[in-house]
Amino acid sequence: MANTRLSLIDIERPGDPSVFGADVLTSAQEIIGRYPAGQSRSALLPMLHLVQSEQGYVSADGIAFCADVLDLTKAQVAAVATFYTMYKRKPTGEYLVSVCTNTLCGVLGGDEIYKTLSELLGVGMNETAGTPGEAGSITLEHAECLAACDYAPVVTVNYEFFDNQTTTSATELVGELRQGRRPLPTRGAPLCSFKEISRQIAGFVDQRPEALNAEATGPQTEVGVKLAAQRGERAPAYPSAEPAASAESSTATPAAAAPAAEDKAATGQPTSAHDAPLTTAVSDPAHPAGQADDETPGKGE
Repeated sequence: MANTRLSLIDIERPGDPSVFGADVLTSAQEIIGRYPAGQSRSALLPMLHLVQSEQGYVSADGIAFCADVLDLTKAQVAAVATFYTMYKRKPTGEYLVSVCTNTLCGVLGGDEIYKTLSELLGVGMNETAGTPGEAGSITLEHAECLAACDYAPVVTVNYEFFDNQTTTSATELVGELRQGRRPLPTRGAPLCSFKEISRQIAGFVDQRPEALNAEATGPQTEVGVKLAAQRGERAPAYPSAEPAASAESSTATPAAAAPAAEDKAATGQPTSAHDAPLTTAVSDPAHPAGQADDETPGKGE
């Protein structure tokens, strides 16, 4: 069986970032601009969704593009792309149909729904019925959890919810999609293609008026909120400002009294240890040349 992880960084075909046009590069720069200066690698996740929105999956070209723009190695990008299941490693259909088979959904019918759709479409996990990307093509997957236990069993189409499904309703749903029709989700925006939803996940707003006005919740979700309102219950609010110093603070330990975090301006350090190397005794230019390892300040502490 082919090793998909390695295929993304194939030595024989390492990927060509130039296949993405100027408009994609502009979008990439917009994504990078959302993050603090010097921390562009934080943009990798939405960047992978961006290239997926262009090609329908994360290809070797997409890996190379992200690596080139973010100044990362292809291995670093591929490691992330192969970790998350939302990044597809081969061309995906117009619709990604995900069936929740986690405990609650599975027990209530999710397993049977997945089996029925698999037999109907003649495909297995992450396989596509029809020509990938073309109208009516469907990629099927079972999902570990779709975070909608109160509507179990659930199916999503391009991450939009179809709640309280049965084998009959799921079969009808897939039949509609294959015929080129787009049934309205139970909750959320009207359906769009897999490429279009990938761009939205990258952080670009769906401008369709019907999407902006869509219902986001259902009765099950709202039950708890309504009960809390009826009972006059409310969660404690976050403090609006840092509490003033009190007499008790003088007895706090140094660790407790110290700020939870210091920003880069105060410390001269990056805000994440993963964005750039931190200054250490060894890397500090003022560190005594030739100092033995066992004399390094802080060693063994």
